[in-house]
Amino acid sequence: MTQKTILNERHRALGAKMVDFGGWDMPLHYGSQVDEHHQVRRDAGMFDVSHMTVVDLKGARVREFLRQLVANSVDKLKVPGKALYTTMLNPQGGVIDDLIIYLMPDEGVDAGFFRLVVNAATRDKDLAWINAQAQPFGVSVAERDDFAMIAVQGPTARERVLGLLDDEGVRVAGKLGKFAAAQVAMKDGTALFVARTGYTGEDGFEVVVPQDKAVALWDALLGAGVKPAGLGARDTLRLEAGMNLYGQDMDETVSPYEAGLAWTVALDEGRAFTGRDVLEAQKAGGIARQLIGLVMDEKGVLRHGQKVLTANGEGEILSGTFSPTLGKAIAFARVPAGEPGDVRVDIRGKEVPVRVVKFPFVRDGKPQEGI
Repeated sequence: MTQKTILNERHRALGAKMVDFGGWDMPLHYGSQVDEHHQVRRDAGMFDVSHMTVVDLKGARVREFLRQLVANSVDKLKVPGKALYTTMLNPQGGVIDDLIIYLMPDEGVDAGFFRLVVNAATRDKDLAWINAQAQPFGVSVAERDDFAMIAVQGPTARERVLGLLDDEGVRVAGKLGKFAAAQVAMKDGTALFVARTGYTGEDGFEVVVPQDKAVALWDALLGAGVKPAGLGARDTLRLEAGMNLYGQDMDETVSPYEAGLAWTVALDEGRAFTGRDVLEAQKAGGIARQLIGLVMDEKGVLRHGQKVLTANGEGEILSGTFSPTLGKAIAFARVPAGEPGDVRVDIRGKEVPVRVVKFPFVRDGKPQEGI
């Protein structure tokens, strides 16, 4: 059965085109995907991301557990509110999911308290894996289905959210650094968990709110001039920002090194995380496949599954789209390791030349040099 977020009726009232997304009835756009994309790059837009899974971990050995569970080092989280992007791996070094971990404020007996935000489409397998791994450590795993989540993104997003908070909330949220979070309150007393994170390449907040207050928050943001944006714009924004999509750019057969995520791996001494031996072998001996960024200057669109031809053999397009900011097609591709040489993409039997570029393709709303 298709699941609905608490904001489903609001999306329909706003004229959203709804689609099935990993078993959830979600808005694709509210009229124009391209307009919504530009709205986020130039001003502020908001996304219903209540389908994402929030999981709270508690227990005396929770940090020890996380040292084993994820490839990045949770020991980087020293101050409550700090966040860490990482991957969770299987024993073969493949990515079970990518996620964000927050160190939550100490609460007396709950001194070990971390919050995870994981993908919607991978919820069941993630929870099964986390629960199984947590058992020996005596860590409690609580899915917080009492929460909804709204991502407010764009150059004016933070000021729009701050305008809804009480004085203390403005002070606390206003000084949050990137990849940090805090518990704050709205002027009406509604408790929020506000994180300066996102999936668009723009500044902003991802706001976790009690389900029964989510509609009121959505309406307040609309009143503050934040326009809704759907999954379509979210996808073009994240690809321009060089961010991976689980299931398309990586999965359980792909390691972080093969997915352009070496920066999320910490091979710190004495930490035997799941999949570490495979990653160490890949780092020492090299990988057979690599993820690269492509730009096509000719007219047309790069799409998932298209064949990519390089000097070292064939690969394929993973995520591909028309970039509204750049006015041309961009893509991630997985190709054989080594210098790819002159690269072409097979589009309906025609070999079209493309350029290999560093990503992100767009940073702070502007094309990166050489794109």
